[in-house]
Amino acid sequence: MSDRRSFLQAAFGMFAAKRTIGAEPDHTAEENTMGNAPLFRISLAQWSLHRTIRSGELDAMDFADCSTGTFGISGLEYVNSFYRERRDDPTLPDELKQRATDHGASSLLIMIDGEGRLGAPEQDERSDAVDRHHRWMRIAKAIGCHSIRVNANSEGTPDEQIARCALGMEKLLEHADELELNVLIENHGGHSSNGAWLSNLMRTVDHPRFGTLPDFGNFVLDWDTMEMYDRYKGVSELMPFAKAVSAKSNDFDEDGNETSTDYERMLKIVLDTGYRGWIGVEYEGGGLSEADGIVRTRELLMKHGGRP
Repeated sequence: MSDRRSFLQAAFGMFAAKRTIGAEPDHTAEENTMGNAPLFRISLAQWSLHRTIRSGELDAMDFADCSTGTFGISGLEYVNSFYRERRDDPTLPDELKQRATDHGASSLLIMIDGEGRLGAPEQDERSDAVDRHHRWMRIAKAIGCHSIRVNANSEGTPDEQIARCALGMEKLLEHADELELNVLIENHGGHSSNGAWLSNLMRTVDHPRFGTLPDFGNFVLDWDTMEMYDRYKGVSELMPFAKAVSAKSNDFDEDGNETSTDYERMLKIVLDTGYRGWIGVEYEGGGLSEADGIVRTRELLMKHGGRP
């Protein structure tokens, strides 16, 4: 075993190593696929490792190595904040692309946060946000991604925010057309956590490269009152526009089921729309190590017909 693999196993714990490297195939998952073809492919959201990366235990540049070597997952969903200091470094795209290639991984999308409000009331602020997102779009294109994920940050009444976000998204989509990239919005706070509002934004913009990234969680409408939008209703409303899906997980019972989301019910909603793309593992809980949470989420997705 290489020194690098030894380091990864030490960093994430032997539990993950034993459960992934050289593990026996999950025959239950095979029974849930159509013939030998998986119902969907399993990817890994880099956010699942945010504590490990921020602590310095894992260099964000080693994401491809970690995802494939430790977890056996070849689909990569990057988070821009882990590379912000290098966003203007011309060597970053080539390095990320080479690392993915070296480990047989596929770069799928970049989740973009902290680059301005695309739904700001003032045109100058929206234009600045579009320009700042465009930099990441060029990186996403260079490393082979099909999409970027953005946020629908705005202010005003729900209808005013629809109109303002639509203006920002339409300008961003001009760059998306040039680069042949998709622009996706996740239910990620504010009005975007309201499935009816976000699906209305999709219909308002009405662009073939504009889509959703439904997240199984992230349906808190008000953090003060903890008012929740029904997650099953929300995913049902967002799936007609979906170009990626995020399998959020926080905690598991003794049978390996996620305690906040009925994965069988949720995945039926996803698959009944005809979606057969990637579904990303996004563990965000605090009760397990990030490695254990990733493994349990991956195994739960495999139980319901997915394959890494």
